[in-house]
Amino acid sequence: MKGVHHALDALEKRLQKVTIQMERTQIADYVQLLNRPISLIWRNLLGGLSRGIGIAIGFTFFAATILYVLQLLGKLNLPIIGDYIADIVRVVQHQLEGKTY
Repeated sequence: MKGVHHALDALEKRLQKVTIQMERTQIADYVQLLNRPISLIWRNLLGGLSRGIGIAIGFTFFAATILYVLQLLGKLNLPIIGDYIADIVRVVQHQLEGKTY
């Protein structure tokens, strides 16, 4: 009898550990989400839209910073590099105005 009680106690402890681990992984929330496909689609749509807008804003700031630095370098009138930088700035500004080069 002692062996059976000991085995049942060990099994109960192990089952409690598994239950705690499942609660930590929030598997019930995940299963609920899978059972509601409209909610899953909506969340993925919002996530993708947010990432796309974030990438666009980030690239805009990055490109503006690079253009600003190139304009500053162009104003320094460096002998050879200054002409190339000025050409790059002109091309980029032309493209930003919507004109084809």
